[in-house]
Amino acid sequence: MSASTLRQYWQLTKPRVVALIVFTALIGMLLARTDPPPGAPIPPPHLPPLRTAVLGFFGIWLAAASAAAINQLLDARIDAKMTRTSWRPIVVGQIAPRQALMFALALAAASMAILAVWVNLLTAALTFASMIGYAVIYTAFLKRATPQNIVIGGLAGAAPPALGWVAVTDQLHPYALLLVLIIFVWTPPHFWALAIFRRDDYARAMVPMLPVTHGVEFTRWQILLYTLMLTVVTVLPWATGMSGAFYLGGALVLDAVFVYYAVRMLKPPGELFAMDMFRYSIIYLMALFAFLLADHWLLPPTGATAMAWQRVG
Repeated sequence: MSASTLRQYWQLTKPRVVALIVFTALIGMLLARTDPPPGAPIPPPHLPPLRTAVLGFFGIWLAAASAAAINQLLDARIDAKMTRTSWRPIVVGQIAPRQALMFALALAAASMAILAVWVNLLTAALTFASMIGYAVIYTAFLKRATPQNIVIGGLAGAAPPALGWVAVTDQLHPYALLLVLIIFVWTPPHFWALAIFRRDDYARAMVPMLPVTHGVEFTRWQILLYTLMLTVVTVLPWATGMSGAFYLGGALVLDAVFVYYAVRMLKPPGELFAMDMFRYSIIYLMALFAFLLADHWLLPPTGATAMAWQRVG
């Protein structure tokens, strides 16, 4: 297989999107800890077992890559009508649909085998559900059925930190679900900013994204609403004792900038401002999770925070 062909298959996996997904899964692994017995002290942070972490990371990456390939396969007609996706391998004929399907199925099978045999069955089951949710339920149905597609379908894309957590603990801890909630609420303002900038593309492809069905002004107000909701949600790790003041300070700064973008979006200085907000939203999520990780490792839970860990556990 030539280097050019390998590059096309690599592009079929949406590497930049998948990179953000596996980043949040890795953070989930590094934040995870097993609940101690009742009354026992909270153990200090420790690295997960290397073999489990590597295999879990690789299995989750393969599943995300498979879902991305299936997404491109099912969206080929839509992608051909949109400027930002008209270059994709299936659209331009560099990879045939049958080849793409076999590639996606091979990745999915490898992912499930790795997770089920060498990680744990709970991770395999949750990863499979997430993969089906994004590749089939969202791509094949929700994306074409409702302007709330991003909101409803966002749960599948929000699952990776919980998958990483479960991979190293075999427990679906409430704090893992809190990480999922953060990404779930982050997804609409993140994606709707892009959808505003690319609304003509979506209109040509007849995809009912919110800016197409309800107009740009309505979408801008929805972005502000979800950004304010996100500000509340990102305080919850501190409020529930999952993290401390270091995380809270970083989160509030990041939230303040995000709210600034959302408010400015109501009367933006130009069309490109939507893309500025979209790019900031990616930086925001990575920095937020980095603050969570730094707080977890540099300032392990003590006192009230440790007690909160035990109550939640």
